[in-house]
Amino acid sequence: MTTTPREAVGQAYDPALMLRARERSWAVLQGIRERMRPGISEDEARTEAAEVFRAHGLERLWHPVVIRIGANTTLSFRERSNPDLRLGEDDIYFIDLGLVFEGHEGDVGDTFTTGADPARQACAEAARTLFDEVAAAWRTRGLSGEALYAFAGERAQAMGWRLNHAIKGHRVGDFPHAIHKAGDLGTLEQAPSSGLWILEIQIAHPSEPYGAFYEDLLVG
Repeated sequence: MTTTPREAVGQAYDPALMLRARERSWAVLQGIRERMRPGISEDEARTEAAEVFRAHGLERLWHPVVIRIGANTTLSFRERSNPDLRLGEDDIYFIDLGLVFEGHEGDVGDTFTTGADPARQACAEAARTLFDEVAAAWRTRGLSGEALYAFAGERAQAMGWRLNHAIKGHRVGDFPHAIHKAGDLGTLEQAPSSGLWILEIQIAHPSEPYGAFYEDLLVG
């Protein structure tokens, strides 16, 4: 049990189960990625995702499945997609999953491309690179949640991308983490503890209508 209210957990919390939920969530995400193909819509992709969930023994969702295609990749979690978009031959998309395994929450997200458009490939890779840089700053410099997102904004700009400042990361834990009302990682005035916080990175091209997303558990 942690002593900081924003890092409170339940009696069932087990760090090992958190890591296992993370690992299994990434496996599910890859299973959905394998089904993504030109011509598919977001609604169709979510329908097929349900088949992947069954194959992996998913316990439940803790947030709705988010799959964004093309221009919808610039939208944040609560914004509504244009439902008419279908994945193109040289396109970009991301998958964002909040899954529960063994009573513990996984939350993973990544961006992929179809075809060989170098600009979209660079965008997807930049989200991963920026995540890695921010996570490394947490591990080596002990930055607070607030400082991590300030650093993310500076690095995104230096890399030539726009950071979506509305995306601030959040808590996870033994389900449901929401009872602890921990707020966003980006408002945390202390260094986040390992295994409790999701670092979310969403960027957009400075002038074109597409972006990329990456998220994972901060682990030391």
